[in-house]
Amino acid sequence: MADFLNGLTLADGIGSFGALIVVAAYFATQMRMMNSDDLAFPVVNLVGSVLIVYSLLQNFNLASMLIESFWIAISVIGIIQHFRLRRAR
Repeated sequence: MADFLNGLTLADGIGSFGALIVVAAYFATQMRMMNSDDLAFPVVNLVGSVLIVYSLLQNFNLASMLIESFWIAISVIGIIQHFRLRRAR
């Protein structure tokens, strides 16, 4: 275990923090602590996914990069939709 922890890089730490952010946002919506309609939800997901992508640029994995690319795109769409709906009101 010590060898594993000693082998972790800064990119691993940043990506792991990003994963925790994404999971925390999902958990918060499930516990009704965060509403998925609020701007905070896609912003938090975007930040977490960008951190994960940073780590993937250091240690590339195609499947993970694909899912994070979709996650980023969906988050950006959610942010844009939030501002469009706000402007329409």
